[in-house]
Amino acid sequence: MQSPRPSIAYASAYQKEAAILMQASPSLLTLFGLAVIVVGVGARINIMLVIILSALTTCLCSGASLVAAIATIGHYFTANRYMTVLWSILPLVGLLEHAGLPQASRTFIGRLGVNTPGHVLWLYFLLRQITAALGLTSLGGQAQMVRPLLAPMVEEAALRMKKQPLPDELSQKLKAEAAAVDNVAVFFGEDIFLAVASILLMETVLENAGLRISPWHLSFWAIPSALMAAAVTYIRMKRLDRAIGRRNRP
Repeated sequence: MQSPRPSIAYASAYQKEAAILMQASPSLLTLFGLAVIVVGVGARINIMLVIILSALTTCLCSGASLVAAIATIGHYFTANRYMTVLWSILPLVGLLEHAGLPQASRTFIGRLGVNTPGHVLWLYFLLRQITAALGLTSLGGQAQMVRPLLAPMVEEAALRMKKQPLPDELSQKLKAEAAAVDNVAVFFGEDIFLAVASILLMETVLENAGLRISPWHLSFWAIPSALMAAAVTYIRMKRLDRAIGRRNRP
């Protein structure tokens, strides 16, 4: 019987070490991985490099060797490589934006008769939260929805409200509000969906702490938080419209 090739045996040994590492008891030293992310983001280093360094730091602080840490990262990358398919949509969004998608969205919002930025953001918030609650979190997002569609719509509504060119400060504020609305809506809406990763994570953490709670209960009690987020967002959008209206006064 022919013995396995050295490369296969070599990889198998480090896979076993990585498996033992993942089953080991957690250590507070692994939190240094979070520190790497905080420092890297604060220093504005390339985010992919920061994530890789954070993963390596976490593995090394948990007691793994450098080769085993790299093997662990490679294993999970190849096991979840289908996730990279989602990146293929970004060039398409860029081409649509170059072809005039923001201008088309401005025309569309004008035809709807929605005359204030707050109304546009509030309607998008409701749509985003409802779809997230149904598990359709990919229907929105910063790159594919906020930048090419929502932000131009909000700016067009502000132009119609002010009837004059927007100051750069107000334009940047509206873009920030559009990004925030998308984040808040999906953050509080997705927890209502039973099979979302956050619900399963909370169930696992609570179970490890000795609390057995059904995912149905976690999903149900996410509804009050979502309603409160919607109410707070509605008030904020009303205040935004009033603030823009005060700027119009002589």
